[in-house]
Amino acid sequence: MFLSRSEDYPLDQMIDVASGRTRADLVLKNANVVNVFTGEIVAGDIAIHGSYIAGIGEYVGNEVVDLEGKYVCSSFIDGHVHVESSMVMPIQYARAVVPHGTGAVVADPHEIANVLGMEGILYMSKSMRGGPLEFYMMLPSCVPSTDLETNGVALDFLDIKPLMTEHYVLGLAEAMNYPGVIYRDPSILEKIQVALSMGKRIDGHAPALKGLDLNAYAAARITSEHECVDIEEAKRKLSRGMHIHIREGSTAKNLNALASLIQPHTAEFCSFVTDDRNTLDLVTKGHIDSMVRDAIGLGVDPVLAIKVATLSPARHYGLQYIGAVAPGYLADLVVLDSIEKINVELVYKQGVLVAKNGSMVEDFGIEKPPRLRRSVNIHYLEPEDFQVKVRGERMNVIGMIPDQIITERLIEEPKVKDGLVVPDIDRDISKVVIIERHNASEPRAVGFVKGMGIKEGAMVSSIAHDSHNIVAVATNDKDLIHAAIQIVRMQGGIALAKDGKMIESLPLPIAGLMSDQPIEHVSQRLTDLKNAAHELGTPLAEPFMAMAFLSLPVIPKLKITDLGLVDVDRFRLIDLFEVPD
Repeated sequence: MFLSRSEDYPLDQMIDVASGRTRADLVLKNANVVNVFTGEIVAGDIAIHGSYIAGIGEYVGNEVVDLEGKYVCSSFIDGHVHVESSMVMPIQYARAVVPHGTGAVVADPHEIANVLGMEGILYMSKSMRGGPLEFYMMLPSCVPSTDLETNGVALDFLDIKPLMTEHYVLGLAEAMNYPGVIYRDPSILEKIQVALSMGKRIDGHAPALKGLDLNAYAAARITSEHECVDIEEAKRKLSRGMHIHIREGSTAKNLNALASLIQPHTAEFCSFVTDDRNTLDLVTKGHIDSMVRDAIGLGVDPVLAIKVATLSPARHYGLQYIGAVAPGYLADLVVLDSIEKINVELVYKQGVLVAKNGSMVEDFGIEKPPRLRRSVNIHYLEPEDFQVKVRGERMNVIGMIPDQIITERLIEEPKVKDGLVVPDIDRDISKVVIIERHNASEPRAVGFVKGMGIKEGAMVSSIAHDSHNIVAVATNDKDLIHAAIQIVRMQGGIALAKDGKMIESLPLPIAGLMSDQPIEHVSQRLTDLKNAAHELGTPLAEPFMAMAFLSLPVIPKLKITDLGLVDVDRFRLIDLFEVPD
């Protein structure tokens, strides 16, 4: 339905329509155009010929839509997102975000790549083509992200090199193995060299990096960062030439801390990204439109906020002729009711109306589920696997931080019963377990986490960044095993158990990450799951996202993988009872 970026531009026809010698195909009359180049709002008609904007001024057309003074900007761009984190297939993801004004996303299929490798990347690539949402791709740079966990597959530069030539592939995704970059690990440097040799971008991922190490990281021509959690870190990295992706996901929320970074002289070096936002949030809260709206509420100039959501990411990634309302640009447009409220009324894709008042104009059927190999394979579970014998008077505990994916390293006195360390509900210390799920091998690790808030039962999921082994947070081993077995039966998903019985579950059979059902179904099931989790006692708004990041060994400070506890600051495994003197 929609043209590819490689198709010929109708040069002669565009000049004739722009000059007024030929009628436009479509005229959006009486618009207030948001000009992200000058920072102004300009009244006029928008003439559209085919897929492109011909001009702004006074025009006549074969079709005329009177906007009656409503505001028009380019459709929004998410500069960094893992579509898999929405828990739905790409076409269902498009159904969720296009009505919110999103016209393009820069997707990193890192999650499914860690489970299925190139098989997963190629599935995502194929299913992202040709719809109302423009999917660009950054190829995963760290599969696996570290050697501190077991994942489903390993990809080297020879695996990703053939895809790097595709026009929709913009470069190398987040280089999260930042110690590997700084200390010249060939496995990551080879991938960087491939991307640089083809003139592609390289995205960053280096939380809290500073000093000469930051210089070394930036010297590798890594030109963006989405892990800034405070304004000082953002300014530090911006000063080294890094484009700052301001993130507001379902769990990691940085907009409030970073909104003041958006100023007239810095806006072109900032973008909005969601990184990881689940379907329930997409349906109820919105997408990039919600970030624009919230940024304005935090005092950001509306036109600057729109620029950060449109032109800035387009320019950063070298995407020509999108991100602005101007002659020659693609007619990917959003009609807003006001410049402050950012309520999306109409969405145009290449001059075609695709969404109106929050719904798709022409809906999609259910995407046929892919035939992908079985991805949840667990060795037989025994209660003894999850027992921890006391070996000291103090132990390491993962400390949750609200609305962040970074954690604290806490030192706590263990609660002991019959010589075993057990959860301490009174102190909000739960058991956290990681079970290897790719090869049905033995690795599994047991630790403890403070801040999840559950008082009974167990929560288990096959979404556990980055290798997506099975993660569980539990108050007892019986419910833990019961829910883990349900994950195997479903071939992935989220399961909650209490008193030896299942209370809620959501199958995610596509790589253990995504549902094969419509967004409406998944959104409702997530609502039911969250309600059930709150009944178990957790006060967290996003308990499953929070749980999924307990295993991410490239985010400070203390995490857990199937191989054990990870001291991220020192990038090494540590024992549960290995505590400072």
